Amino acid sequence: MLINKKVLFIIGGGISAYKSLEIIRLLQKKSIEVVPVLTKSASEFVTSLSVAALSKKKVHQSLFDLHGESEIGHIQLSRAADIVLVAPATANLMSKMANGHADDLASTLLLATDKKVLIAPAMNIRMWQNPATKRNLQKLQSDGHFFVGPNSGDMACGEFGPGRMAEPEEIVSELVRQLTEKPKVNPALHGKRILVTSGPTVEPIDPIRFISNHSSGKQGVSIAKSLASFGADIIFITGPSNSEIPKNVKAFNVRTAQEMYQEVFNNGPYDVAICVAAVSDWRVETPRKNKIKKESVEQTLTLKLVQNPDILKDLSKGPIRPKLVIGFAAETTNLIANAKAKLRRKNCDWILANDLGENPNIIGSNQTKISFVSQNEIEEWPNMSKFDLANRLSERISIALQQKQNQ
Repeated sequence: MLINKKVLFIIGGGISAYKSLEIIRLLQKKSIEVVPVLTKSASEFVTSLSVAALSKKKVHQSLFDLHGESEIGHIQLSRAADIVLVAPATANLMSKMANGHADDLASTLLLATDKKVLIAPAMNIRMWQNPATKRNLQKLQSDGHFFVGPNSGDMACGEFGPGRMAEPEEIVSELVRQLTEKPKVNPALHGKRILVTSGPTVEPIDPIRFISNHSSGKQGVSIAKSLASFGADIIFITGPSNSEIPKNVKAFNVRTAQEMYQEVFNNGPYDVAICVAAVSDWRVETPRKNKIKKESVEQTLTLKLVQNPDILKDLSKGPIRPKLVIGFAAETTNLIANAKAKLRRKNCDWILANDLGENPNIIGSNQTKISFVSQNEIEEWPNMSKFDLANRLSERISIALQQKQNQ
């Protein structure tokens, strides 16, 4: 499916430009042709010689150096590709795209293209969080462009937070998904009202501190994207996360487990409920109104915790139960036994369980390994990307809904 596919790869001028070489290598392994474009500032980080050597293509850098510019060469270049990739997309390049500037080859190509554009932002955390960048992001999303990342992590400037470019494997995985995504809807999923909860919840201790977990929200986002692409109507309820909100969903942002519970039951009923969110099991009974000062307590601080409401269990028991209720479980021991116990305890239909004891770094990564557990079946799924798992789950849900309809 990928042979003869062509990517117009615009490399922006950020320190993450060094990752462009690995992106080219990964794309070529998939038999995807890469046509590279270097911005002027990108050439300060990677050389045209190294890009040309890996891509085996001429590197385009100047608007007026294009062969056949008299025949509108930049138009030809922008439309000959199957997809356009911008990585790294700097704050400046995103601003140009959002506001229709065309003062160099890269921005002119982006303005002239009629193909999908996949953007991998990379910039300092302050630049990413600046209101101007947020406005540009919203403009680009509303214009129909697609994003991968940014991720949270260490940056070249020494800071930590969102703004780090997605890893090459993640970018290539999303690009392949965009290239192979079929516009056809799945009849079994089309128009079905499906709940997807995602991300962590945050339970306050005082105005400064909180209890939470390491959930990145990536799996929930992938599942919502997949189901929406098949024509399902998605109600996407997410806790705080650096993962982007999927397109074509009805999204609700929450912080605490109680807020998530309220939104879940305010927006039902659902045909299918998929509880991916890592909801905090406990919360502080009475969060302090003011910051707890270290000097005001003894060497140990005792917090009284109370259980949060159980979204998965209450969805499963009604009063208007979805046709299919799916939960996720992260375990450190006795994976299958604990998953079976959760299936019975919550009265849901399926549990998708992963073993953190076997792979503690799987949280927040782009890969996952799932054991599928139902009342009558246990199936170990192979290690795969979270996008691939989402598509596999979508297909499984489609089959289950068809079977229920035929009963």
